[in-house]
Amino acid sequence: MKKQLQKGFTLIELMIVVAIIGILAAVALPAYQQYSDKARFSEVVLSTSGLKSAVEVCAATTASNATFIVECIGGGGGGVIDAGASGVVTSVTATTSGAGVVRVTATGNGTFNAVANPTYILDGTRSANGQVIWAELATATCVAAALC
Repeated sequence: MKKQLQKGFTLIELMIVVAIIGILAAVALPAYQQYSDKARFSEVVLSTSGLKSAVEVCAATTASNATFIVECIGGGGGGVIDAGASGVVTSVTATTSGAGVVRVTATGNGTFNAVANPTYILDGTRSANGQVIWAELATATCVAAALC
């Protein structure tokens, strides 16, 4: 009598492998979609850097605490010009939100993590030595969507 060697996999082994791959795909796909939305939204966050730099230069060179907003924002001669729409960003603006505070708002164009057109909002406050300290606002819709 000759022994016959088993070759290949049984049907149950193949079904177990397919089930494991299905479970991994079900877990990985939502995580990947959230990751890709967060990566796309990083362009919105990055779009504020030019405007932030212009505000910081104006605060350090031309403005005093008393005239920071008047000199730096809205054509006051300090060189800060509101940026227009580009790519995934619909608007980046610099406006005053209070005495001595500059608000920079960037609005994403599209849906990110199930939030349509999320906003990224920063407030910049000029310190006595001319440094602008930026703080992200919790009211920005990107915070609730876990994008920023």
